[in-house]
Amino acid sequence: QVHVAESGGGLVQPGGSLRLSCVVSGFNLNYFAVGWFRQSPGKEREGISCFSSSNGAEYYSDSVKGRFTISSGSRDNAKKTVYLQMNSLKPEDTGVYFCGIRGFTTVQQMCVSNMVDHWGEGTLVTVSA
Repeated sequence: QVHVAESGGGLVQPGGSLRLSCVVSGFNLNYFAVGWFRQSPGKEREGISCFSSSNGAEYYSDSVKGRFTISSGSRDNAKKTVYLQMNSLKPEDTGVYFCGIRGFTTVQQMCVSNMVDHWGEGTLVTVSA
């Protein structure tokens, strides 16, 4: 059974930084895309950064490009990890951040079309003075 767990959210002042972590267990495909999605109050969930294990491709939405960086850690079948380093945070970055994973998917399919098979429960990020 696939399990996805996010951590690292919290309260941060504008201009600050946070690092989110996502741990995926029980996912046995070697070719996959994994990504971060944000749901801000009153808005739909949007893909903000995705990574492909097959070619290392990365995707960033315009709203986070240049401020956020996605990176991967372990990719073995027992556990896969992915991180989201968030710098220069703004109040509009506030929201619940979800991690998702899907096999044989491009970063565009995942982040633009929200094609995800397994979701975590999310971690709340609040950017406020």
